[in-house]
Amino acid sequence: MDNVLIKNANIVNEGQIFNGDVYIENGIFKEIAPQISAKSPDVHIFDAEGKYLLPGVIDDQVHFREPGLTHKATIETESRAAIAGGITSFIEMPNTVPQTTTIEKLEEKFEIAAKTSYANYSFMFGGTNDNLEEILKVDPKKVAALKLFLGSSTGNMLVDNPEVLEKIFSSTDLLIAVHCEDEETIKSNTAKYKAEYGDDIPVKYHPIIRSEEACYLSSSQAIALAKKTGARLHVFHLSTAKELELFTNKIPLKEKKITAEVCIHHLWFSDTDYEEKGTLIKWNPAVKTVKDRDALFAALLKDKIDVIATDHAPHTKEEKDNVYTKAPSGGPLVQHALPAMLEFYHQDKISLEKIVEKMCHNPAILFQIEKRGFIKEGYYADAVLVDINAPWTVNKDNISYKCGWSPFEGTTFKSRVTHTFVNGSLVYKNFKFYDVRHAQRLTFDR
Repeated sequence: MDNVLIKNANIVNEGQIFNGDVYIENGIFKEIAPQISAKSPDVHIFDAEGKYLLPGVIDDQVHFREPGLTHKATIETESRAAIAGGITSFIEMPNTVPQTTTIEKLEEKFEIAAKTSYANYSFMFGGTNDNLEEILKVDPKKVAALKLFLGSSTGNMLVDNPEVLEKIFSSTDLLIAVHCEDEETIKSNTAKYKAEYGDDIPVKYHPIIRSEEACYLSSSQAIALAKKTGARLHVFHLSTAKELELFTNKIPLKEKKITAEVCIHHLWFSDTDYEEKGTLIKWNPAVKTVKDRDALFAALLKDKIDVIATDHAPHTKEEKDNVYTKAPSGGPLVQHALPAMLEFYHQDKISLEKIVEKMCHNPAILFQIEKRGFIKEGYYADAVLVDINAPWTVNKDNISYKCGWSPFEGTTFKSRVTHTFVNGSLVYKNFKFYDVRHAQRLTFDR
């Protein structure tokens, strides 16, 4: 690994912005100071020219589709897109083909990532109604979390047996991450609209089919079970204002046993966008009302919501162009998540310090990731340089996802990721990728 000196950067870290230099040695932040001189002639010097230096973003929820769904995406293609968006570490979900519900299949994914990933990586282990024995084999120091689908699952991953669910919550020390939507409510709503429209249901009804009630019923039940059993629970992709009453900002994140995430699309889009975007913004849980979107943003700022993620879940454009019941839910987001949040900064909706807290610091704290998420001496040197005033427009020529499309296509962002460093190595610069793979498996301080 190269030794690197980044000079004249506006460093955003732990609630402060200060101008200084950062020296990286053997992939580690070695020194952070107002001024640092090169230690030897072979040091690579980057003049940040006043750009903002952020810790590498940690995305706690992505679907990179490998193995089994590689016509949509691969770990290689999507981790490459991630570093273009300043995401240097990701945690990937278990609903691949085959599903990651055995230790054997989990290790196979780690092997793929070790060979192909541009960004640091971990994977969640998937729970089912009948794999508790496998769950108990998972080493909490080596695996990010246990993922349970309490709605909207693929394959046999819907965990809908109450006795099994309570046994899992009671038996594991793993952080439990959950997708919460009540399946029976959704089935009933779908049947109602299908009776009227057939398969071609207008997509504007998606947030009514996958309703506020479906989300709240499932989230509240999961939280009640976590409180009963003492399990550590993380609720993915909140989408409604009503669910916010289930969470607290009265205690520090390190002490919370029940935490929450919001995704970029639920902060950016609303039900007013379905007419223009159609199934391109069909996600589960659904993008809901302007009121819900505004409430989520307010809760994020007030620390009821702890982290921002993407739920990056690409499908081909041909798949998304199907009628409502046949168009899959999900979309690609890793390349555009940080630029979207920086757009909110330009709109005076959020500070740079808060963006870094929610996208870098808090995922590291919440998942107890070892020595990442901060620009601190002794930590792994994952870092992103951002030019806060470098407008660019998302188009097919600069979209890096394998699926080749983005819900942000045509959007002009005011800020741009110019450099991405993974473990001290420059892997991306101004729309150019370097074929450098110094990604590492994430480890956890548990």
